[in-house]
Amino acid sequence: MEQSDRETIKTGGQGATPFTQTYFHGTKADLKVGDLIEVGFNANYGQQQNSKYIFLTGTLDAAVWGAELALGGGQERIYLVEPTGAIENDPDLTDRKFPGNPTQSFRSTQPFRVVGEVTVWQGHSSEQVKTMKEHLEKLRGQGINSLND
Repeated sequence: MEQSDRETIKTGGQGATPFTQTYFHGTKADLKVGDLIEVGFNANYGQQQNSKYIFLTGTLDAAVWGAELALGGGQERIYLVEPTGAIENDPDLTDRKFPGNPTQSFRSTQPFRVVGEVTVWQGHSSEQVKTMKEHLEKLRGQGINSLND
């Protein structure tokens, strides 16, 4: 199924079935099953406060990056989440870096419900994380620090 980068993906709201897409959210926040991840709080990245969007991904690797790059001193965590409303492609990644959205990165203004936690996962090497952080710092120096404004 092809769709434009701006097209909204509708969720059925039925709950998990064997054919439901799995979504992940990487962070350093300590959450529990049933908690909602909502807009309006400090973003995981940059200096943005009162974020307009929350983000999830359909790939474990992108969630690992989310956990590793999140601000704060907490433990890196990856949660299984379900959207409670519509999600759409994350334009920072699909428009600028990865046309076609191979990272399956999405955003929403509607909450995500935590339905589980991935407790065993392999992080990137410290050198890869260092290189990514340097790259993000370089982008910030160029005034590129979107999180979709």
